[in-house]
Amino acid sequence: MQRGEEGQRLEGDGQRISPSPRGRGSGGGGDARWALLLEYDGAPFVGWQRQATGLSVQEVLETAAAKLNHGEHVASTVAGRTDAGVHAEAQVAQLDLSDAIPAPKVRDALNYHTKPHRIVVLDIASAPDGWNARFSAIGRTYRYRILNRRARPALLAGHVWHLPAELDAEAMHRAAQTLLGRHDFSSFRAAACQANSPLRTLDRLDVRRDGDIIEIIAEARSFLHHQVRNMVGTLKLVGDGRWPVERVAAALAACDRAAAGPTAPADGLCLTGVRYEVDPFQPLRNV
Repeated sequence: MQRGEEGQRLEGDGQRISPSPRGRGSGGGGDARWALLLEYDGAPFVGWQRQATGLSVQEVLETAAAKLNHGEHVASTVAGRTDAGVHAEAQVAQLDLSDAIPAPKVRDALNYHTKPHRIVVLDIASAPDGWNARFSAIGRTYRYRILNRRARPALLAGHVWHLPAELDAEAMHRAAQTLLGRHDFSSFRAAACQANSPLRTLDRLDVRRDGDIIEIIAEARSFLHHQVRNMVGTLKLVGDGRWPVERVAAALAACDRAAAGPTAPADGLCLTGVRYEVDPFQPLRNV
């Protein structure tokens, strides 16, 4: 998702308007639904969602938002509930806060109150009426990075899966293409997955090498729990020669988690984009 004008929404005639009211806030003004574009390093967190123990991204954001709401809790909704250690370059969340505060000041105040944690609000905009960060999303993009060299990572530590043995990225890409389309992805689904159905439509799964970095790009409307990491772990077996390309399709057809490869580490995974029919950060452009 591309970032739009900061905190401003444009109507067809180009006139700037304030966020639409959604009730009464504790400050006496109306509440507005704000769409937030977030970036965070997932390494220090137990994931997006609040947990009984450990610090979550959600907790940091909601604690910061409470500072702008007279100390009262502000609930957030997010497009993708990332796991522990998973990063985000373009996560999308929503908060309902007073519309009396200009959008750039909301962004800056949230960024101040989230310090020193590695989470920032890149952009903020008024959400369209009826918009929901999670349920209005029509597409999500994840990137997985493998560092494929003998030397361990220094600058990229915590953001790649380090595999010193050479991988065949072209074979991995060919195998990845057999997973495209609508399928029962039970073979790539975590045991703890709470989705009602294992059926998903995988729109894109590309594998490409750029020097020592192998990138896997996955796009779908939604993913099962651990689906991307399980697909990456399976493609790695093709890359190191232990599996032929054809075995990936057989693993998919088995509809059995035991038939696929291991779960790749969280470090290399990053949420890089969320698509909407009406993008709150690009209000004049429909997807």
